[in-house]
Order: sequence, then structure tokens, then C-alpha cells
Amino acid sequence: MNYILFDGETRDNLLPFTYTRPVAAIRCGIMTLQEKWEHLLNSTTTIITEDYLTEKYPLVLFENNIMINGSVFPNLDLVKAVKSLQENQALYKDEVLIAFYAKEEEKKPLEDKEHIQYAKPIKRLEHTWHIFSFNGEELINDFELLTANRNSEPIPNHVKATNSSQIFIEAGVTLEHVVLNALEGPIYLAKNSKILDGSLVRGPFALGEKSILKMGSKIYKNTSIGPNCKVGGEISNVVFFENSNKGHDGYLGNAVIGAWCNIGAGSNNSNLKNDYSEVKLWNYEAEHFQKTGLQFCGLMLGDHSKCAIDTQFNTGTVVGVFANIFGSGFPKNFIPSFTWGGKQGLKEYNLKKAYEVAEAVMKRREQVFNDTERAILKHIFESTAQYRARL
Repeated sequence: MNYILFDGETRDNLLPFTYTRPVAAIRCGIMTLQEKWEHLLNSTTTIITEDYLTEKYPLVLFENNIMINGSVFPNLDLVKAVKSLQENQALYKDEVLIAFYAKEEEKKPLEDKEHIQYAKPIKRLEHTWHIFSFNGEELINDFELLTANRNSEPIPNHVKATNSSQIFIEAGVTLEHVVLNALEGPIYLAKNSKILDGSLVRGPFALGEKSILKMGSKIYKNTSIGPNCKVGGEISNVVFFENSNKGHDGYLGNAVIGAWCNIGAGSNNSNLKNDYSEVKLWNYEAEHFQKTGLQFCGLMLGDHSKCAIDTQFNTGTVVGVFANIFGSGFPKNFIPSFTWGGKQGLKEYNLKKAYEVAEAVMKRREQVFNDTERAILKHIFESTAQYRARL
């Protein structure tokens, strides 16, 4: 059977992160949603997404396919129900479409299929703040999946480790004189990652392949750092996707940091309003600030965005793709894609200059800024012009 993940109706609610990736490519826990499905299905998957992303995320169709909602978190029972789907069947939870069987040339509309109701609760990624809100639970779930029937590398004697049975170390990990506390949740260190001297880490926590925790890092629970990141300072309940840097002191809490981001030394985000009231976040689909139901909510930083030293982000700030933020004071709570500036004002980020920066940044990590990436950024630049017109 061929399995295909589709974005579904939550895609626009997950902007700016879905400007540059499908819903299923979002990291929550140790793995992305796509990786979770592939692990439990014991199968590769491809993705149906926006047209401008299809060259980077190509679709593979077979004669027989099962289409799966990429915003739904898998579990063993749900995967069993998905695998059992037969021709002309669709799996729902109330009004939410979970999956359906599809022939390659099929023209039959969904409403004409047999609707099967899934009896148990499901979890979906519907809003950007779900990424960090669900992260602790997903770290625990992913840890159990990834460590089953596997043996950890030994913990070095010079490491202070608590609840060591909940610490898993892959090959090539470097641990200097650090503290790993897994009393409240597991700690997963992917291969060739590194934690430098004086770092304090509390689980649940994951450090991605080839990522580095800088000296003296203070990492609180429910934090995930994806592959090829360099992170330091004080971090609490934050998800870093991949290839991003926060190499110096400064606080991030209840935040999501996209790919290819850089956070300057001494930069901070507020995650709690002074009056302790509910945090609102910019919603691209509604085009206004939306209630989150959260008291703690920090920064949503889209791919390729960067900030200078000592940048101060207010509670509930949303930054689009390829923004460059600098200057004193608090910038606005919504910063559009391809903008340049801060509190004193924003102007449009020149697309040609953005290409040059992306090429230089990716080259530092031995990756190529190719025509596919260039076309994606060009599409985002053009499709977000409406927001910059209001500057």
C-alpha cells in the first residue's frame, strides 16, 4: 500500500511555518509528523501540499493509495484503523477526515465513500501554539517509539545523570561535564550531537543530530532542538526545527523557531503578559489577532528570519519568513515576511539580497541554495506582499 499525507484545512492556521513546508513536515517532539507516521506504518510516505512546494516535496501515486491527514498525530491503534481501510472507505473522527482509500485515477467524491467513525480521541496540530504545547507529551511518545528494543550508549562517568534509564544516547554523542536530569521526562540525544561544559538539562528534552548545546546552557523541560542547530542561554518549552542558531545568552520560552534562523546575543522573548491575561497571536487565515487560551506564549519565528543582539520580543509575537529584526525597544507583535527593521519602522527586504543571505547561510552548513529553494522564497515574497503594503 502507498501512503500519502495531505495538508488538510489546518494549513493556513499553521503559517508562517507552512509557508516553507507541508503540515506533516513540522517537528513536534523528537520527530516530525511525517516521521511519526512512517515509523508506525513501517513505510515511507509522500505528501500532497501546495503547488509551489511540490518540487521539494514530490508526490508518488500508486494504483492503490491511502491518503492521511498530515495534521493528525498517529498512534498504534489509529494506524491499525488506517491500514484496515478498504476501497471506497474513509475514516473520520466526527467531522474530521483522518484518512481515505484512493485509486490512482479515482474520480469518486469523498461524500460518496463509506464513512467509518473512529471511536477513540485523536490529537491534531491545528494552531502554531500547539507545536510547543504538545511538545512534552510528544517527546515522551517519540522516546518510547525510538528506543524500543535498542540499547543506549553508556553515560560517561563525568556526567551527573539522574534517572539514567530515561536517558538515551546515540552513537557519536559528546558529553562534557554536564547535568542530565530525567526525573520529569526522558532525554534523547541523537547521533553526533554535543553538549558542552556546564550545561544543565531537564527532560523531557531532545537534541537533534549534529546539534550543539553551548557552554552553560540552561534547558528546561519540554524542549526539542532539531538537527544541525547551535543553542545556548536559557530555554524553556521551545521547539527548534533545524539548522538554526541561538548561540548566546538570552531567554526563549513557549516558542517555536523555524529553520535557518539566527537569534542574536542577549535576545529574549516575553512569554507572560504583565496583567497575566490570555495571549493573542496573529492568525494569517483570519487576518487578525486570535485568542490562544494560553497564559504563556512567546515567539513564533518563521524560516530564515534573524534578529540582532539584544532584540526584545513581546509576548505572543509572530514573525514571518525572511524577516531581519534589529534596533532598541519592542518590535510589533506581527512582523510580515521579507521585512527589515524594528520598533522604529519596517521596510521591504530586497529579494535579491535575501537570496544572497540564504546562499551564504546554507553554504556554512554545506548545503546548497538551489533553484527549488529560490522558487519557494520567490513565491512567498510575492504572496505576502499584501502585508508589506500596510507598513
